[in-house]
Amino acid sequence: VRARGGGPKSVSALHDQLLMVLMRLRLGLLERDLAFRFQVSQSTVSRVFVKWINYLYLRLGSLPIWPTWDAVAATMPACFRETYPTTFIIIDATELQVEVPASLSLQSQNYSSYKSHTTHKGLLGIAPNGCITFVSELFTGSISDRQITEECGLLSIMKAVPPGKSVMADRGFEIQDLLVHGGHLLNIPPFRDASGVLPQKSVLATQQIARLRIHVERVIGQVKRTFRILQGVIPLSVEGSINQTWAVCCLLTNFKGPIMAE
Repeated sequence: VRARGGGPKSVSALHDQLLMVLMRLRLGLLERDLAFRFQVSQSTVSRVFVKWINYLYLRLGSLPIWPTWDAVAATMPACFRETYPTTFIIIDATELQVEVPASLSLQSQNYSSYKSHTTHKGLLGIAPNGCITFVSELFTGSISDRQITEECGLLSIMKAVPPGKSVMADRGFEIQDLLVHGGHLLNIPPFRDASGVLPQKSVLATQQIARLRIHVERVIGQVKRTFRILQGVIPLSVEGSINQTWAVCCLLTNFKGPIMAE
């Protein structure tokens, strides 16, 4: 897009640059659309976005979102205190659909049988009150829940959590042996026995965990609904900044406040 003088304009004001980036994140607008709205070249939009998303990633990433146990206990909702009072973090994995790469090797690594599409997969953790306390980098879509837990760095920072505290997750996270070294527990829905039937006690535990674990899914949904850039198929053109984009969207969601009352 050309200015009236014949040459492309620049976006020199910092608040305009930030607005452009936030519009891209919040509304999922394409670079060509933003170039038209701000009367600049598409390459300028791309350059401004990369610069700002890296800056926001560094600034927001420096905020201390990993809580102490005292902070978690002080803000723990009654529904957790009454049933699973040792819960420190609730985790779940989520996938972002990405454009199919030309490389057959990358296609295989990124292919998710769950989504039947090429994806990137990340792990998100929240405190019982719904605040995001952990955001992993993105991995290839074929990675398992156990493997992403091993590789994302969560186990390392869990070492600072007092023994006896627990992680809540979905049934796919068979990671009790990974947590036991730090003296931590795992709460996941029970598995069926050999006959394929859940005992009555296990049915109750499954229902209780499902009611509590649903909150991490609500937070993940909130991130994706709020930032439309994460919806649909993410183009390869933003592959170089996809990790920063994912992290910034998650961290900005915390400013909306927790989804649950204390």
